[in-house]
Amino acid sequence: MPVATPTLVFVRHGETDWNVAGRLQGQRDIPINTHGRAQARRNGEVIARSFADVAAFDFVASPLSRARETMEIVRATIGLDRGDYRTDDRLREITFGAWESYTIDEIRRRSPGAVAAREKDKWGFQPPGGESYARLAARVKAWLAELARPTLVVAHGGVGRVLWIELAGVGPAAAVAIDVPHDKVFLWQDGAASLI
Repeated sequence: MPVATPTLVFVRHGETDWNVAGRLQGQRDIPINTHGRAQARRNGEVIARSFADVAAFDFVASPLSRARETMEIVRATIGLDRGDYRTDDRLREITFGAWESYTIDEIRRRSPGAVAAREKDKWGFQPPGGESYARLAARVKAWLAELARPTLVVAHGGVGRVLWIELAGVGPAAAVAIDVPHDKVFLWQDGAASLI
């Protein structure tokens, strides 16, 4: 059952070089690249056109630099003070533990059984030293429970997938397969989800 919240606008951080290479970033602090900055500007333009009252929203980002820089570009594009937002540790990306910095193909060559286990249950699987989507969902759900007014959030693909579960009622198996692009804005409003 979807959770009722105030209007929530979600932006995934701009592209990084590790995204291009297919490397698992998790909680590694990888910066956005030039293309990622252009994506952030595009998203800021869409938000400015779509929400006349966006200046009154709460603005919150993951503390990882790729989310913070994206937020600052979005805010500047809207015409707001770049730094007037807060961060919340619960919005960090899922951690892949020992798998961070590797591609799935590299991990498959070293540990095919573990990758097969992940593919069988991506929601519940926990990499060595990492966390499962189920554990990520618990921290994102705690953050969602505190939303009190319309909010614009910049975070990560994993966080976006959890939001689909909590706000749109998508099941875990479907949610982990949802594409969360860097150059789109997700909107959850009045119990409905849309892409703007």
